[in-house]
Amino acid sequence: MFSQLFHVALYQPIFNFFVWLYNVLPGHDVGFVIIVITIIVRLIVYPLTSSSIKAQKSVQELQPKIEEIKKQFPDDKQKQSLATMELYKKNKVNPFASCLPMLIQLPVLIALYLVMRDGLMGNKFSQELYSFVANPGQLNSISFGFIDLIKPSYWLAALAGLAQYWQAKTMLAKQPAPAPKVPGAKDENMMAMMNKQMLYFMPALTVFIGFGLPAGLTLYWFFSTLLTGAQQVLLLRKKKDETPKIS
Repeated sequence: MFSQLFHVALYQPIFNFFVWLYNVLPGHDVGFVIIVITIIVRLIVYPLTSSSIKAQKSVQELQPKIEEIKKQFPDDKQKQSLATMELYKKNKVNPFASCLPMLIQLPVLIALYLVMRDGLMGNKFSQELYSFVANPGQLNSISFGFIDLIKPSYWLAALAGLAQYWQAKTMLAKQPAPAPKVPGAKDENMMAMMNKQMLYFMPALTVFIGFGLPAGLTLYWFFSTLLTGAQQVLLLRKKKDETPKIS
């Protein structure tokens, strides 16, 4: 049931839109098709991404007060959690908002992977194309004259990793200084550890995964990360100008 819903509601529309763009865009370049689809997806999730970026930054700004809560209740995790959630509520911060754009994009990524696999192999046109979408017979997997989007591209994977690092670095820039250490507080360095993981581990993981993915999907991830990073820079600059007050 779920697979059928995924096929009809997500895979087939993206497959047909992908082929339609390939037919109408000048040059019939799959790379341009992927870039256009990336821009459209980013526009659709723009409001959610904005909320996610603001929530991430607000959580960082609240970190000194969260550390104070840990010191106030060093041996009571339940009181720590209640006080932390009350702090979030008081400052209108949703710490889970940062997950929404990724959760929404994940089915799109899966569908796009299947679309590129089937579209570039050219064996699903007769079964999946709507009647009003012309059958191109075959999609040329060579993009920009030199990238074979059906095969992995190491340099595109490296660029995706660098873009991921830049995005994380931008988010972590000029965050509040950590509170002084207090003996016995076991979780004091948790935020620093998470920041380092986001800054180094996630880009490395992106490169590693990208090495095994078709270059078309890596191109999508690279360009999507660049657009998200640009949106992040603009929003954080605006947020800085507004000088938010944390209670």
